[in-house]
Amino acid sequence: MSMALLLSMALLTPMAELPAGEVRPLYLSKDSPLTQVAPFQLDVTPVTNQQFAAFAAAHSQWQRGRPMALFAEPAYLQHWPGQTPSLEQTRQPVIFVSWFAADAYCRAQGKRLPTVAEWEYAAQASQTAAFGATEPGFTRHILNWYARPATARLSAVGQSPANYWQIKDLHGLVWEWTQDFNSALVTGESRGDSSLDQGLFCGSAAAGSADPSDYAAFMRYGFRSSLKATYALGNLGFRCAKEISHENLNAAAGTAQP
Repeated sequence: MSMALLLSMALLTPMAELPAGEVRPLYLSKDSPLTQVAPFQLDVTPVTNQQFAAFAAAHSQWQRGRPMALFAEPAYLQHWPGQTPSLEQTRQPVIFVSWFAADAYCRAQGKRLPTVAEWEYAAQASQTAAFGATEPGFTRHILNWYARPATARLSAVGQSPANYWQIKDLHGLVWEWTQDFNSALVTGESRGDSSLDQGLFCGSAAAGSADPSDYAAFMRYGFRSSLKATYALGNLGFRCAKEISHENLNAAAGTAQP
């Protein structure tokens, strides 16, 4: 497959537009204020091996075997047979990528990684409602995936039904990096907290849950708290997000899903 075709396909990831909303971080008490989420865009599907290969070809420092230990573990892209994925892997989500690599990819696309609040806001939607946690079977479906063996073969992206915001694969495919994956270590709104960078790159202990019955959210919290930015894991991928410009806010309000 030609580099030109790879690059062109890498630019075709559709994005969904989400209106402003709110989400309660798990680690806060039930009386804590909800976290406000500004309107934003989110990739409909996770980044694929094919898309990441196109990025790595254009940015050689992110090719397999090239990143310094400061930016990725030795396992980085170890699932590829060489400098490119196999044909079978092309449409599967890219895994074995560090936070630094995921961040670099999104920045190269003029995007960024979603915040924890943005990711949770999008992921709390079921197929029919913006907040699906009260729907029978919604949480159980997510927990069933969490219980699946880590060695299970990955499917191609985009195979799951779209949620209320027309986003796919937030549950049931891979865990996903977020911009502030260890934001439980700080207080206040993450983007404005000057202490944020001090805590992003080490693990933390669990804290009290606003809703102890929400085991799925608690498992995500525990997983994120265990991460370090250099980790390259076989069940961890990512997708990108982007702010909605002020010029497009009115248009977004008029075209928001459903």
